[in-house]
Amino acid sequence: MSFLDSLAGPQTPHAPQCSRKACRAEARWQLRWNNPKVHTPERLKIWLACDEHREWLEEYLRVRGFFRDTVPFSASFGEA
Repeated sequence: MSFLDSLAGPQTPHAPQCSRKACRAEARWQLRWNNPKVHTPERLKIWLACDEHREWLEEYLRVRGFFRDTVPFSASFGEA
């Protein structure tokens, strides 16, 4: 650990949080999307959402034509 690392405080794992700006709630949903102008159809990007912001984020993606689907989020998803 470097001196600068010690200034940041203890390193503790954080629970995955909602992707909505300024929201610190625990993630409950995966919103899967892609931008067809940039990504191939099989490429899926993921935003995480809490219960409160799920619909807002889905609508944001729908209006832009990016939304694909929503599935429940598990904190163990993607862990090795």
